[in-house]
Amino acid sequence: MANSTGKSSGARAKGRGRSRKRRPAAGSHTDSPREDKPLVKPPTRAERGFRGALSGAERPRAPWHPWPLSELLILIGAIGAVVGLQRAGSGGFAHGGPVLLVGLGAVVLGTLEITWREHRSGYRSHATLLALLVVVVFHTAVVLVAAAFGPVPRALNIGLLAVDVALFAVLFRLLRARYADARARAGVRR
Repeated sequence: MANSTGKSSGARAKGRGRSRKRRPAAGSHTDSPREDKPLVKPPTRAERGFRGALSGAERPRAPWHPWPLSELLILIGAIGAVVGLQRAGSGGFAHGGPVLLVGLGAVVLGTLEITWREHRSGYRSHATLLALLVVVVFHTAVVLVAAAFGPVPRALNIGLLAVDVALFAVLFRLLRARYADARARAGVRR
């Protein structure tokens, strides 16, 4: 493909070299080509700190603020879960199962408290996690109640799957709307 100068566009692209420095305008007067300004380096990532989408917002405080109870609950629960797994591995589930379940319950409870507080205040959306947790609890409760009366039919689980999806969709929309309201109330822009 040739342009008005007779060169092909491929040759034109190769002909471009480095960009040239701009020369001062005809009427401008400079004493030196380079002004002596102190060089200011932009701050490094470590100096700036983490800047997420909500860098201006502060994480919501718990009612028991000076004490990190939720974080301690998660830590103690994780330690309990590890101890329960170790005991269950050596002596069977009857030996380490209760400790494992209590540890996992503590982790879930601590995590749920933090996610609900952050979501409710508009700090960070946890709509997916919260909606999924409610759906899992609902599904488990229905299956356990059905198991109390006899073997759980496979059709029940398949039918519950449709209910689970619908319940998740409704809860997600409600939780997301609640988050948007809290975020607007807090005055934090996206």
